[in-house]
Amino acid sequence: MTLITERLELQLLSGEQLGLWTEDLPALKWELDCAYCAEPMEDGFRTIVEGQGKKTLADPQNTVWHSFWFLIRRSDRIVVGSADFKNVPDEDGAVELGYGLGKNYEGRGYMTEAARAMCGWALSQPGVTSVVAETKRDNRPSQRILSRCGFRLEREEGTLWWRLTELEKEISG
Repeated sequence: MTLITERLELQLLSGEQLGLWTEDLPALKWELDCAYCAEPMEDGFRTIVEGQGKKTLADPQNTVWHSFWFLIRRSDRIVVGSADFKNVPDEDGAVELGYGLGKNYEGRGYMTEAARAMCGWALSQPGVTSVVAETKRDNRPSQRILSRCGFRLEREEGTLWWRLTELEKEISG
């Protein structure tokens, strides 16, 4: 599955491609015809990707809710970042959005563009009523991304939790 924005192609990775991302990046770059310049595959991030890979392989009918999407710049096929929905919609219809960019691509609006596309797609799916996201208190760039996308601060529990509903999405444009 692919979502297209003004500057990006958001490419959903299969379970097998998630495995290549962690174990054989050159093979994945060849398969997707791209260069990878996004966040490095190390430490906690590797653990997250591996966990999502296991979920994706175990529940292939819900790949869109478990896997990562590469944010590929259309002009030169460079992967500038990635994003994911962390799980299937919960009993209230909420899905959680996570994302990250390569350091050289921060501050250029790529993540706002990608988050808007992913949230718009998610909110158009049956049973999805909202998208939530978590940020650290001191992560102002991520908070600005969420605000620009129409998210509203919902609660503070050590970290900040944000929510975008259908109504807020329509208002934010």
